[in-house]
Amino acid sequence: MSAPILSLCDAALSLKANAGIVQILRAITLDVHKGETLGLIGPSGSGKSSLLMLMGGLERATGGRVTALGQDLGSLSEDALARLRRDNVGVVFQSFHLIPTMTALENVATPMELSGAPDAMERAMAQLDAVGLSARAHHYPAQMSGGEQQRVALARATAPRPALILADEPTGNLDSTTGAAIIDLLFDLRAQHGATLVLVTHDPALADRCDRVVTLRDGKIDETSHGNAAMEAT
Repeated sequence: MSAPILSLCDAALSLKANAGIVQILRAITLDVHKGETLGLIGPSGSGKSSLLMLMGGLERATGGRVTALGQDLGSLSEDALARLRRDNVGVVFQSFHLIPTMTALENVATPMELSGAPDAMERAMAQLDAVGLSARAHHYPAQMSGGEQQRVALARATAPRPALILADEPTGNLDSTTGAAIIDLLFDLRAQHGATLVLVTHDPALADRCDRVVTLRDGKIDETSHGNAAMEAT
């Protein structure tokens, strides 16, 4: 088997609080392979989102080691981390994080323009078309529904064709019907380019669509199981 696209070895995260040091994650050892879909579930406060942030280099581990795409994240400067994320990682949050003064097209194109892509606008329009929003390309976030804004966020995350997609409760601010459509779209976009997907969710049924499901509890891995996607592949 090829080297993991993500590898955590005894990874830990602690943060300073008024009452002292708070241990968020402890002794996380986990490999994620290229093209795999991984669901992260667990009670509120179990560390799911924090683990996702470690994987994307958005938080630095305070113990152990985190390796992504062959790079030891702990040894990279902030600039190097930013370049790694820009070129290889697409992140989708529960809150859409669109820039309100930019149109949908500009929101999708800007990260690619910053990375020097000469065809950023063309690729952005193609990806908006892929998520069914080409007709809304010149609308601003305030002119779109929550579902449309999340589709713009998906287009922005996937337009650069990242090797790794990290999704943190992407349906948390949406109604169930819209959320289900967004998840279908997320899995479809991932499959088109063979990206690796790590999905944080509170919904076990949603996580079960993944190849593997990791349950966190009290900042530690409590259980690892196969999802329906893995069962169907066998």
